[in-house]
Amino acid sequence: MLLCAAAAAASAGLHGADVRRGPVPALAREYAQVTADVELTADPRLTRPRLSGDHMAPAAVLLEADVRRVTRRGGPVLSTRTPVLVIVDVAASRRGRWLSLLPSTRLRVTARVVPALDRGDRVAAALRVRDGEEGAPEVVGAPSAPQRFAGRLRSGLREATDGLEADARALLPGFVVGDTSRVPAELDEAFKATDLTHLLAVSGANFTILLALFIGPPGLAQRAERRGLARRLGIPLRPTALAGGVLTLGFVIVCRPDPSVVRAAACGSIALLAIATGRRKSLIPALATAVLLLVLYDPWLARSYGFLLSVLATGALLTLAPRWSAALRRRRVPPRLAEALAAAGAAQAVCAPVVAVLSARVSLVAVPCNLLAEFAVAPATVLGFASLATAQVAMPVARALAWCAGRPAGWIADVARTGAALPGAGVDWPGSWPGALLLALATVTAVVLVRRMPRRPWLCAACFVAFLLVVVQPPPLTRVITMWPPPGWRFTMCDVGQGDATVLAAGEGAGVVVDAGPDPVLVDRCLRALGITRVPLVVLTHFHADHVAGLPGVLRGRAVGAIETTTFGEPEDQAEFVRRVAAARRVPVSRAVAGEARRTGDLAWRVLGPPPPAPGGGPGSEGPNDASVTMLVRSGTGAGAVSLLILGDLEPPAQRALLRSPVAAGLRPVDVLKVAHHGSAYQDPDLIRVVAPRLALVSVGAGNPYGHPAPSTLAALRSTGATVLRTDEDGAIAVSGTAGELRVAAGD
Repeated sequence: MLLCAAAAAASAGLHGADVRRGPVPALAREYAQVTADVELTADPRLTRPRLSGDHMAPAAVLLEADVRRVTRRGGPVLSTRTPVLVIVDVAASRRGRWLSLLPSTRLRVTARVVPALDRGDRVAAALRVRDGEEGAPEVVGAPSAPQRFAGRLRSGLREATDGLEADARALLPGFVVGDTSRVPAELDEAFKATDLTHLLAVSGANFTILLALFIGPPGLAQRAERRGLARRLGIPLRPTALAGGVLTLGFVIVCRPDPSVVRAAACGSIALLAIATGRRKSLIPALATAVLLLVLYDPWLARSYGFLLSVLATGALLTLAPRWSAALRRRRVPPRLAEALAAAGAAQAVCAPVVAVLSARVSLVAVPCNLLAEFAVAPATVLGFASLATAQVAMPVARALAWCAGRPAGWIADVARTGAALPGAGVDWPGSWPGALLLALATVTAVVLVRRMPRRPWLCAACFVAFLLVVVQPPPLTRVITMWPPPGWRFTMCDVGQGDATVLAAGEGAGVVVDAGPDPVLVDRCLRALGITRVPLVVLTHFHADHVAGLPGVLRGRAVGAIETTTFGEPEDQAEFVRRVAAARRVPVSRAVAGEARRTGDLAWRVLGPPPPAPGGGPGSEGPNDASVTMLVRSGTGAGAVSLLILGDLEPPAQRALLRSPVAAGLRPVDVLKVAHHGSAYQDPDLIRVVAPRLALVSVGAGNPYGHPAPSTLAALRSTGATVLRTDEDGAIAVSGTAGELRVAAGD
């Protein structure tokens, strides 16, 4: 232990010196503009676009690299070897050139050097490269031959999967080589909510499958009856270990040396060494040795949550899972099912406290989702690697193998989405280490109780049914318990945070959806609670992210007739997002036209705006907010019909233009008003007086930084006699009844 501690201190000191030495740290403190030659040490990656207000924050290309030469304008050229993070803010149309770069490539960049965000980070500084300074990367040194070969393999796999369905095309490269560049944000969130993210990071499971195919089951690897491809090819034992070592090295190069990959390769290498030397393999010492050597080689792994989770999961599979599996078999659980349940349960029990620190949430569906996904992982991985291997020599064969692998990959995507959409899929938990300790104690308590419960089968059945009801929350039962949604509801404003999503009842199980909010999970959950399975029309009032980013959640598992949008196609990236999502689900997209009138069942509506854009610009074409689709809706027939005016995010100029518009001529008081722009202060008082709503609904996020809804807007609405309800305080809001007797119910 003293020797290990001394070695660890020496290794950490040497790695820390790499960060502090040389000219780069001093240049970062001065925020200097430099020209630098950098050598990439990892594959480029694209940051996930984040919702910032009503816009998506632009993504940037991140490059981990070592600075080899650096110079200031007019200064000397300085040689060094300092790790940095290169952040490239480049237009979407030119990102492909940066993302196609391979590790070991040398680039020359003009950038501003800024300090690292964390003083304990493994990089000495960040190099900010702005769009316009570097339209394309200036390559001054080609990548190494192994990296070029690995790059060709990965690009071949991407080409082989190009013709697959969207989910399989996105996931299969992730399962095989950890390439998640095609995985959409909503699917990534579904994997996080169900604790399936480890499938997108190549890990020991992938390598174990490959190694088992080659050398056979580990328990038979040194016996005469050993199986595997090596045995069938007649390869002796020690050459088998040597060939396995080559396979391990190729696996690390092709799948990139991420923490989980390196840990899996190290454990596999020790297992191969045991085979080559004829010594009996012990998995626990192998794991301990691998972890020790890796942390001594790269002390930064000690701070990696991914490495920690990988080691914890492997340790759980080696220690807890066999005991739990034996206990389940003693209780007459089939052996294969017992092993799967024990593996999923043990990994989740050990890793859940760490995951809670990262996400401040505990998934209640992780074990069943991992169990359902496990049976598809092996075929997807094996067929995916077969496609990777054959793409360079026979692309038609590679495409056929990729198509076969796409079936189990699609199944895993369905499991993730279904699990994430369940109302009780997860619970909030303190995101701190005391919270992790509390969860660990709760897990131990639950395990102790579960061990005693088999003696009381009726109690087991009752607990299982209760857990199932909490997670699934079937609508018929929840309606009885919560009285939500109210019978005969006409309009519902979903609680989707700082955004808009309104549902208009259009018959049993059907609803017209106006806007989709910022979060696919939240809008999907709202529609599930309302029992909506058919959506004749989705109306997107404008293309701001807080109105359209949740569109995948509306389309998930529902029959959708069409999508109707505004005529103003800005912001361009979010308009393109809508078109891309609609095309993937084969849903037609059209534009709303002022004066358009439509009806479905007892629901009718008329589009009041925006007006067609004038050749030289004009009202309705000055920006996305003022181009919002405006709708006057009537639900019901005769004198009891309830009217609703939906204003999108109209601001005062467009609101005044609406009052003057011939299409809106004769606009009279309405029963319900969807207040424009989340109740911001920018409202036209004349419009509020003319429509004089009896009920005003404000869709707004709790604690939003904009001060919505504005006190002046609330006062103006109440001065007309309107009752104001808001989603940040009342939750989802449903309107029912008739014009003569409106009734309102809140979701929570």
